Amino acid sequence: MKNKVSRRHFLQGAAALGALAPFSSVAFERDGSRKILVFSGNQAVPVLDPHWRYDWSTRMIQQSVYDGLLKYVGTPPKIVPWLAEKYEASPDGKTYTFTLVRNAKFHNGDPVDAEAVRYSFQRGLKMNAGVAWMLKDFLKPENIVAVDSHTVKFTLDRPFAPFITYVPWWYIVNPKQVMANEVDGDLGKKWMTENDAGSGPFKLRRFDATSLIHMDTVPDYWNGWPMGDAKRLSGVIYRIIRESAPRKAALQRREVDIIAGVTPDDFGQLEKLPGVKLANFPGFTSFGIKFNCQVGPTADVNVRKAIAFAFDYDAVLAIHNGLAELMTSPFPTPITGHIAVPGIPRKDLDKAKEFLKKSAYPDGGFELEYVHVQGLEDPRRIGLSLLDSLRPLNIKVNIVAQPWPTMTARAGKPETAPNMMSVYVTPVGTDPDTVAFQYHRDSWGLYYGVSHYENPAVWKLIADARGETDEKKRLEMYAEIQRAIVADQPEIFGMMANRIWGMRDYLKDFEYSPVRSTSEVDFYPMWIDA
Repeated sequence: MKNKVSRRHFLQGAAALGALAPFSSVAFERDGSRKILVFSGNQAVPVLDPHWRYDWSTRMIQQSVYDGLLKYVGTPPKIVPWLAEKYEASPDGKTYTFTLVRNAKFHNGDPVDAEAVRYSFQRGLKMNAGVAWMLKDFLKPENIVAVDSHTVKFTLDRPFAPFITYVPWWYIVNPKQVMANEVDGDLGKKWMTENDAGSGPFKLRRFDATSLIHMDTVPDYWNGWPMGDAKRLSGVIYRIIRESAPRKAALQRREVDIIAGVTPDDFGQLEKLPGVKLANFPGFTSFGIKFNCQVGPTADVNVRKAIAFAFDYDAVLAIHNGLAELMTSPFPTPITGHIAVPGIPRKDLDKAKEFLKKSAYPDGGFELEYVHVQGLEDPRRIGLSLLDSLRPLNIKVNIVAQPWPTMTARAGKPETAPNMMSVYVTPVGTDPDTVAFQYHRDSWGLYYGVSHYENPAVWKLIADARGETDEKKRLEMYAEIQRAIVADQPEIFGMMANRIWGMRDYLKDFEYSPVRSTSEVDFYPMWIDA
């Protein structure tokens, strides 16, 4: 897909964006009589394949290009029919039968049928990456059956309470396009990295993973356009501006229409700016500083405890100007089964020193690397607070900013994972499994598993809780999981920050849903009234 627009065209497009600043009366790009929405965030989209990986920027583009059987909307989040007009669950909780809509089609005109659904779920399970963790312990590829062209049946090995809550994140791909581009049995993985085989409301026009992604709307999208065809956008451009200050300046200069990563300081400035409005919502997303539990000084639980008790939690709230809430458990407060864990660390320097004395480094005298996402101001400032917090323990902190792909690549192995890494993690549903599973062995290698946390007893509890059908017993298991994780301290349990976007006031029908990742936006309902 990336070669469909010439290099010359790309440069012209970039020049057009720049030409709007600073005196343009409008921000949006135009395509004839239609407008193009320009969104800016800091994070690249290295892989478009919906079965390979996801994070906020990646899934934002994936959900624009692809559809799922069901979809999350609104707050509190609810699941609505999408490619599936309905589903039925068997009384024993093991069989789910989905009936598909009959008018859905892929961007190349092929129908979205039961075979495409079967292929997509089987492909996700076989790749065993990205979304696979959600279902692989309960669903075998051969137990997905296309009953007829519009009916798909899933038979689970055993009941799995969160099953439906995960289905919206399994996007359906066109098997004919994928198989036509297979190389050495790779399930089309290489081709799918930067090409589109979807049925979603947008189709890919240009994919430059590190700078700009351009999507066109699908005029005859099978599910129609909520704002009506006359108001429908021509498309969306995701423009990557890594640093916070130039991103904010781009909004002020009307070079972009909406920005992610608004800092609390930016909030105060932007809310006074004519023509700009802010979306500000309490978030599900937790912020933590994850320790490397396998390699280096932080492999010692007493070092981890010492750091957790030395950390200045009030500074975190101050950095966010009160637009945040401290974590009282590894689980965010709104998640079903959350408990406030007694004794969760708060700043207590005497206790911090006691733990350090129990470690192999009683006098400190070492340096730890703290890595945060390049361009995110709040994690950088939290790193500075961490540096100050650890001075009394004679522990130095080396603050390092890295691009997200570099961080996630380092997270893959304990040998390369940093001592400490700041990570935002958004539950992909309201079920406690969505949070608990990041502490399971199978999350090692993923960004939320960067701690490489090891506790076989906790792993077993997490696995058992997934299949438990007695709700009371299940919640008791999750309470035990939360207490055990806090005792092992695989991370500093930080805070839940509000989600904030800045946007021009002519942008309409922005919809928030807390199960979307950190800065992820659903472009489908949005349009420009100007």
